[in-house]
Amino acid sequence: MNRFLFIIGIILSINVNAQTIKLDSSRLEAVQVAMFIEKLMGVEVVKAIKDSSVKGVDEPTFVKIKGVDFSNGTIEVKVLSRLLKNAPEFARGFVGIAFRINDSNTKYESIYLRPTNGRANDQVRRNHSIQYYSYPDYKFDRLRKESPERYEGYADMELNKWITMRIEVNGAEAKLFLGSNQQPSLIVNDLKHGANTSGAVALWVDIGTEGYFKDLKITKK
Repeated sequence: MNRFLFIIGIILSINVNAQTIKLDSSRLEAVQVAMFIEKLMGVEVVKAIKDSSVKGVDEPTFVKIKGVDFSNGTIEVKVLSRLLKNAPEFARGFVGIAFRINDSNTKYESIYLRPTNGRANDQVRRNHSIQYYSYPDYKFDRLRKESPERYEGYADMELNKWITMRIEVNGAEAKLFLGSNQQPSLIVNDLKHGANTSGAVALWVDIGTEGYFKDLKITKK
């Protein structure tokens, strides 16, 4: 009986820590993006577009969720991206998640997608469909130069389609799962800010992209 109660206690604890985040304006903070709450395909979603005055890439351009302090656990969200009409040639529909964001938005981890690369005819571009970076010191270009292929990966994806991202974070490790896949599409074993950081979660976009987000769920471990 005691063992049964112990197991039930664990289940209840997990459920208490699982939180579906209602994406309305009272819970959201736009950071260097234009943010909109609108309907897409009949469902209310958050839309974010990077502020054109931000010229750098892999910057804190996101919609931050208020009242969340996340260290370890799972972040799950559905994302969809489209290219803006004035998107530069190198735009890829950049959309993803930032996590463990400090109060000043000057340090965080991020995993994002490049949906146009998922079905490109160039295999090198396909290999760059998924990206991890750590702000401010380890953006994609440094990681690609110093550790080729280690922080990027391939997965089938495309623009204008909902993609479920699930990021499991434990200490210095993060794993990205896409859709219903049981195996991760990307594994990062050395998050650059270390194992013991915590902070906010945000919906991230980059240049040339309309990013859409819905069904955000956060489970703290």
